[in-house]
Amino acid sequence: MTEWFGVLKGLVSALAMPLPMALGLAVVGLVGLGRRFLGRLLVALALVVVVGASWVPVADRLLAPLEATYAPVFEVADPGVYAAVVVLGAGWEPDANWPAPARLNESAALRLMEGLRLLQTLPQAQLVVTGASRRAGEAPVAQGYAAAARAMGVAPERIVVLDTPTDTALEAYAVREALGAHEPFLLVTSAAHMRRAVAHFERAGLTPSPAPTHFLSGRGRPAQFSYWVPSAENLRKTERAIYEYLGLWALELDHRGRR
Repeated sequence: MTEWFGVLKGLVSALAMPLPMALGLAVVGLVGLGRRFLGRLLVALALVVVVGASWVPVADRLLAPLEATYAPVFEVADPGVYAAVVVLGAGWEPDANWPAPARLNESAALRLMEGLRLLQTLPQAQLVVTGASRRAGEAPVAQGYAAAARAMGVAPERIVVLDTPTDTALEAYAVREALGAHEPFLLVTSAAHMRRAVAHFERAGLTPSPAPTHFLSGRGRPAQFSYWVPSAENLRKTERAIYEYLGLWALELDHRGRR
């Protein structure tokens, strides 16, 4: 049952993305051009979906509310309180012949950078890095985090590697098992992902202190020409927002189903 739910969730999230949605509309529109008005309307709607999703005002309007849920941590108010800094998994290239930090993708590198910045102010805290591989035979990203952290001077004995969780919910339970239910910790992940991550950790009985990073919205300025030009970068931002909203919706449905 869980396996089928995972497949269904992946299918829904894939089809809800702008490109597959626009492609579906365009195909139906082209097939239905015999009914000219409806066919042209669907093709035009497909174009609007792609252009709109690739436009800064749309992408930022979708992403900004997610990223604004928790403020960034500029200084840790009470360093002695926290037992750990937890960095959630992202992506990496384990087989690339590059230095360990360069093998992390943009999201993973920024998450680890923020984790290490916070760790510097917490001399007694551990660095907990999480994340399995989603591809068979590939080394887990948690091991990539650990290698990069060691390369940047973190003592190996301060690093806790949780390399089996494949999603945020499993990461939350792995952290609870590693730290216990009552140890305070800072939670580092991308700003857009933080609302959903906190919900998973709270469901696992934990109380994380959010430390978001990798902010994507708000980088463009209306005075810049590029602000008004559709781009693949903005399309990815829209996709990120849709993915997170779908994840939050699935969490809410699951919560209602458990009542």
